[in-house]
Amino acid sequence: MISDNETTCPNCGGVLKYYDKVPRIIRTKNRITSHIEIRRLKCVGCGALHRELPNSILPYKQYEAELIRGVLEGLITCETLGYEDYPCEVTMRRWRLQKIPLISSST
Repeated sequence: MISDNETTCPNCGGVLKYYDKVPRIIRTKNRITSHIEIRRLKCVGCGALHRELPNSILPYKQYEAELIRGVLEGLITCETLGYEDYPCEVTMRRWRLQKIPLISSST
């Protein structure tokens, strides 16, 4: 996974070229689900494929980064209005146990 506009391979430092796009599901509060296209880039040097993720989503997570950040900072709990049933309490607990690194909110 790389962030937007990164042009070098994190594995070997080679040049990344556009390869294709893949669908990605993004989940937000109030059970809103959207689908976006994520660009995949291929390294010219080592041939590795990398997904270019916007700052609004985290690797391997369907929920938007802002929602996950709110849970990790303790601002969103299962009692928070608008979030009381989404994401579920088990998911929130798993995020806290995984110690997901907080990302900056400069999006």
